Amino acid sequence: MILSGKEIQNRLDKDIFITPYSPAQLNPNSYNLRLHEDLLVYDDAVLDMKKPNSYSQITIPPEGIVLETGKLYLGRTIEHTRTEAYVPMLEGRSSVGRLGLFIHVTAGFGDVGFSGFWTLEIFCVQPIRIYAGVEICQIYYHSIEGEYDKYESSKYNNNNSVQPSLMYKDFITT
Repeated sequence: MILSGKEIQNRLDKDIFITPYSPAQLNPNSYNLRLHEDLLVYDDAVLDMKKPNSYSQITIPPEGIVLETGKLYLGRTIEHTRTEAYVPMLEGRSSVGRLGLFIHVTAGFGDVGFSGFWTLEIFCVQPIRIYAGVEICQIYYHSIEGEYDKYESSKYNNNNSVQPSLMYKDFITT
């Protein structure tokens, strides 16, 4: 079951945490999250799953920045979220999608217990100018049934900035 916007608001500071929070960003069954000014782009044309890939940081200036096609940009939300008893899910806003801008390529699914900023996998169909602070995506919450373990991975939880892929850590054996 998906929580309504009113229920999201009722659960705030109990088992759903959104900081900063603005009632203006609340929807009937989701909450809009905004794009931070920091973006990462990978430096190499070929990425390797088994190693850390080098990247560069870009700051979106006040006049915006034009994204290129065929390039993956990693961004993050301004809002920090945490959930204690619900499964958070992320989707691009329809107005953004209608401009050919994809906000998450594959990773819109969160885990109960996730705490941090959402890393956005941004890809565009054609060149597009984007701006920091725009409401770019929405978070919504599913109830969960049955026993579960809270997400406590040190790989992505409790992050402070845009995060590149840390998949290479999956290949490290102890």
